[in-house]
Amino acid sequence: MKNLFKYLLLLGFVSISSFTFGQKAPKFGHINTADIIAVMPDRDSAQKKLEVFAKEYDSNLEAMNVELNKKYEIYLKERDGLTPLVRQTRETEISDWQQRIQEFQQTAQQGIQTKQNELMQPIVAKAKKAIEDVGKENGFTMIFEFNALQFAAADVIDVLPMVKAKLGIKAGATPAGAPVK
Repeated sequence: MKNLFKYLLLLGFVSISSFTFGQKAPKFGHINTADIIAVMPDRDSAQKKLEVFAKEYDSNLEAMNVELNKKYEIYLKERDGLTPLVRQTRETEISDWQQRIQEFQQTAQQGIQTKQNELMQPIVAKAKKAIEDVGKENGFTMIFEFNALQFAAADVIDVLPMVKAKLGIKAGATPAGAPVK
């Protein structure tokens, strides 16, 4: 009975050690997704489309400001000769224009943000897909977002070069206007 117990105990240790040593070590990587998105060629065309979209809002805002300035200049010239009721009406009209401009600015900012999200969504999805593909193809257990890391050991791999290669981006590519590291 003692021998059977020893034999089973030995068999258990051998099984556990072979199971532990038979598994490959986890492989971890990190990437700064913003860095990969910044060098993607699709980003430049999306940025240009966004600029064209924003210019329309800018031109409308500029026209509204010109109109407000005209009303204000006319008011200043005529203010002393106006009756109190007409003066108050003009002041209310100018105040209403200022409020409309502020509301338009807020709406424009929201519209630009929405358009930016719409244009960037496919680019972000493409980057995430490339990161996933690199992770699967290279046997990574996990790939972490670099900006959220508190600590990264020396054996954690920066997968940025692999993702760039997966997307067909040259190794030294930097976003337009960015300093080269």
